[in-house]
Amino acid sequence: PSVVKKLIKRGYSVLVEAKAGRKAYMATAEFEEEGAQTCKREDLFEKADILISFTPLSDDEIRLIRPGCIYISHFKPYVYKRVADKLNEQNIWAFSLDMIPRSSIAQSMDALSSMSSIAGYKAVLKAAEMLPRYLQMMITSAGSIKPAKVLVIGAGVAGLQAIATAKRLGAVVRAVDTRPETEDEVKSLGGKFLKVEEPDQAEKPLNGVQLSQEYKAKQAELISKAIAKSDVVICAATVRAAKAPIIVTKEMVETMRRGSVIIDLAADAGGNCELTENDKIVNHNYVRIVGDSNLSDAAVVDASTLFANNVYNFLKYISNKEDLQIRPDLEEDEIFSSSCIARPH
Repeated sequence: PSVVKKLIKRGYSVLVEAKAGRKAYMATAEFEEEGAQTCKREDLFEKADILISFTPLSDDEIRLIRPGCIYISHFKPYVYKRVADKLNEQNIWAFSLDMIPRSSIAQSMDALSSMSSIAGYKAVLKAAEMLPRYLQMMITSAGSIKPAKVLVIGAGVAGLQAIATAKRLGAVVRAVDTRPETEDEVKSLGGKFLKVEEPDQAEKPLNGVQLSQEYKAKQAELISKAIAKSDVVICAATVRAAKAPIIVTKEMVETMRRGSVIIDLAADAGGNCELTENDKIVNHNYVRIVGDSNLSDAAVVDASTLFANNVYNFLKYISNKEDLQIRPDLEEDEIFSSSCIARPH
């Protein structure tokens, strides 16, 4: 509702599907009070020049979108290529806000970062709920309990949020990432950074590089030893627009003690754990592997608010203030070209 007010102020008329906000605990009246009109879902396809949905529409609904319409969502086109192909058949503009590059100018529009932050937070809470022991150290009259050990694989937005959350809950937190520049960020949040010392790799980033076989072997050995000592593993190593790398093998899982938990945030991109199945909990050797790439849905109120702000900032960026049409000077723009997954033809 708060974004409805900003959209109207900018010159848009806003239509909202009746009861669209109920899963986010938002009443239809709240949207109407801010100036939005409510209508049936099918009416949106006839009336809207710009369509917005948090998750992609079904194939049948995509066929109802009018030619020339602008459709904005969180498509994950690198995972759901079928959806991207359908959109290109429709002669429409389609923008995926999870494909926006990470930069200072784009951060207010980057839906992937918004959702990843929530997912990292919720991953630790889910692990804490499933783990059959405390996360924090406890000293009682019956004896002392050592804090749980949490390993975070991947120190991106989700990983850093997981580190911060696990640390606040009292766990001993370690993290691993092949990008050396993430070490300071991990340490600033109270985590211990595990790294392979190899001089010729010191300046190389993680994404898009071919690491030497020797380095990969050392990295795998480092991770294997860390996993064997961990009660919780949070897998958050993803590569934008590509399949997630397999980092945690079946053999590594089998070294963990009974009752341990793995939360794989890369499940829909193949997973970082060899045993991960998307949207399922796999029990292997008394270790539970949770494949959940939609943990941001568990904080639906904040996820909805952040996504709405991402959409507003994106529309503000790509459109002229005068006529609200797409700016003609954006063809070479990185934000525009990266997020545009379909266009009229």
